[in-house]
Amino acid sequence: MTKTFADIQALVKKHNIKMFDFKEIDLDGRWHHLSVPVERFTPELLEKGIGFDGSSYGFLTVEKSDMVFIPDLSSAFVDPVIETPTISMIGDIYRIDETYTRFEGDPRYVAEKAERFLKDAKISDNCLFGPEFEFYVLDNVEYRNEMNHIEVHLDSAQAGWNSIDSPYDDLYRNKGFKVMGHKGYHADQPQDVSYELRNQMVRTLEDNGVPVKYHHSENGGPGQVEIELNFSTLREMADRTQKLKYFVKNIAVKNGKTVTFMPKPFYGEAGNGMHVHLQMFNGGKPVFYDKKGYSNLSPTALYAISGILEHAAALTAFTCPSTNSYKRLVPGYEAPVTICFATANRSAVIRIPGYAIQPEDKRFEFRPADATSNPYLCYSAIVMAAVDGIQKKSDPTKLGFGPYDKNMYYLTEEEKKVVKGLPKSLEEAADALEKDHGFLLNGGVFSQGLIDDQLKKIRKDAEEVSIVPHPLEFKKYYDL
Repeated sequence: MTKTFADIQALVKKHNIKMFDFKEIDLDGRWHHLSVPVERFTPELLEKGIGFDGSSYGFLTVEKSDMVFIPDLSSAFVDPVIETPTISMIGDIYRIDETYTRFEGDPRYVAEKAERFLKDAKISDNCLFGPEFEFYVLDNVEYRNEMNHIEVHLDSAQAGWNSIDSPYDDLYRNKGFKVMGHKGYHADQPQDVSYELRNQMVRTLEDNGVPVKYHHSENGGPGQVEIELNFSTLREMADRTQKLKYFVKNIAVKNGKTVTFMPKPFYGEAGNGMHVHLQMFNGGKPVFYDKKGYSNLSPTALYAISGILEHAAALTAFTCPSTNSYKRLVPGYEAPVTICFATANRSAVIRIPGYAIQPEDKRFEFRPADATSNPYLCYSAIVMAAVDGIQKKSDPTKLGFGPYDKNMYYLTEEEKKVVKGLPKSLEEAADALEKDHGFLLNGGVFSQGLIDDQLKKIRKDAEEVSIVPHPLEFKKYYDL
C-alpha cells in the first residue's frame, strides 16, 4: 500500500500523472473533491493541508466552519474514471485551533476510533465487515418537484413493461427476453442486460484494491443487481464502500446507464439493502464460533447480537438515515421489520447464514442497513452496539429477541405484543437515537456534536419530505 511521498512520486512518473484529486466525505456520505495540478503536490501541502468550509459538509456551525483536510497517502489510487491521468486520495479532516487536531466528527476518524476502542476492550484485534450492495441499473430517470408538477419516471431496458414498443436500441428491442417483477434473482443472459457492465465494474474494483466476492442479478425485475465484497476491517471497508459507489456510478454513466442505491426506487418491487456481515477474530482465532452454541455461535457472538438488537431502533438513524429507507423496511420484500435473530431467516433484523459452518466463517448479518448511510458511521455504530452487548453480557433470548426460526412477517397478535419492530419512519428513528445514544459515546468514539448534527440533518429531511403532497393523495382525496 502506498505510504510515502516518494511512493507517490514513483506513481506520478509511471503513469504520467497530471492532476491530484482529493476526496472528502460529508455527513450524508457523499464525496466532495478538490483538485490540484501535479506541480502543486508538495511535502508542504501534506503538512499544511487545504482549507475548506466544514459547514457546507454538514459539520459544525457557519461561525466555526473553517477546517483543513490533509490527504492520506495510503488511500492513493490512479483514478480509472478520470480522463486526465489523475491520482485520487482521501483526505482526513482537521480542526484549526492553535495547532491542527483531528476533527472528532470526521466520519473517517470515528471509524478509526471505533476500531481502537474494540481492540482496547480486548474483544477483537481484527473485526471484519462484509457488505452486500444492491442497486438498480437503469436507462433513464426523470423527476420534478415543482409547485404544480410532481413526477418521477424510471425506465429499464430489461423491465417487463418494455416488452412492447421498447425505446431502446435493437439489441434489446422486442426480443421477448424481459424480466418480470420479482423475477430477477440470478437471471441469466439474455435477460441479464447489465452483465457485461457489471463485469467492467468488478474488474475496476479489483484493479483498484477492492476485492469482490461475486456479483449477480438480484430479485427486482427492472434491473436490480448485487455486488458483494470480500471481508475487510472497519475503516478500510468504509473506504472501499465509497470507492465502490464512485466507480459503479461513473462507469454506468460512461456506458449510457444510470444506477441508484436508493432503498426503494420502485413501488411494489424489491428494495435495495446493504446487508452487513460481521466477523471478529482475536489472536487469529474466531471469536464468534462455538460448536455447542445456537447455530454454532459463541456466547460472545450472542452478546454482540443482543447489543445490536437492544439498540436497533437507535442504530437506524445511522444505518437507514433517509425517509426512503422506511419505504423499504416493510413486510413482504425480504427486508427485516422485526427486532430479533434467527438462522437463515431473511425476515429477522439479524440473520445467521446457515451456509457459514466453518469456525473461520462464522458470522452474523445485520439486514436493515442501506447505502444511503455514511459507511464510516454505519459500520462504527454497529460495532459500538455489539461491544455494548458484549461488555454487559446481554442474553438475547432472555431479552425476548429469539431465536425465532419462523417467518416474522406473519406473527400472531400475541407475538406482536412481545416482539418489537424497527422504526416505521425517519422521525421515529431520530426519536430513538435521541433517547438512546450513550453506547455510541463510549470511549469518545462518537461525539455528542456529531450525534446532534445527525439528528438535525435527518429531522430536517423528514420535515421537508412530509410537507410535499404525494401523488397517491390525489387519487385518494381529490374528489372529496
